[in-house]
Amino acid sequence: MSKRIIIISGGELNEEFVLSILEKEENQYVIGVDRGMEFLCRHQILPNYIVGDFDSVKKEIGDYYRNETNVPIREFNPVKDASDTEIAIRLAMTLGAKEILILGATGGRIDHLWANVQSLAIPFKEGIDAVIMDTQNKIRLIGGGETHLKKGETYGPYFSVFPLGEEVYGFSIKGAKYPLDNHTLIPYDSLCVSNQFQEDEVTISFMKGIVILMETKDR
Repeated sequence: MSKRIIIISGGELNEEFVLSILEKEENQYVIGVDRGMEFLCRHQILPNYIVGDFDSVKKEIGDYYRNETNVPIREFNPVKDASDTEIAIRLAMTLGAKEILILGATGGRIDHLWANVQSLAIPFKEGIDAVIMDTQNKIRLIGGGETHLKKGETYGPYFSVFPLGEEVYGFSIKGAKYPLDNHTLIPYDSLCVSNQFQEDEVTISFMKGIVILMETKDR
């Protein structure tokens, strides 16, 4: 099984963008999540697994996967304790994923987006790289130590950082338009939104904690 698992969730799915990723490698392992199944069905892409409560997918799509394919389905009651995307993330981890790419996790309702961002902590704490991507954004978590970003290799010209859940001490940014030195990041502070490169490489460093890193670009 591929060590990279792609989750197609039920948010905004840009057709050209998603297909370009799915077509990059022949042996992609794909999990379809609820309304993300409609995208896969429309493009005749058979997922390796299906997860969801089927509350936001057309009945004929659900019936097709249940009755006309051999795709394993993990169907849940809509009244449950985790989002469909979180369940898919946990499934990907049990399947041995070393890297998880989540598409369709943005767009639409912000509560779903924030739940998806927070869910990145589940694989992160197990040492698994997990990323949310769309046409403008790449979202991941980073931990204590140093993270290096190289100009021209990031997803876009802007990057933002936000602490996840608690204060982050000794936080520094070097090589950026807006540098920081030994700062204390506070969860509700918007200080580190929309930074840019000043030099060819940016170094983000802090002692411990978890930080959300967003690499972004305009349309």
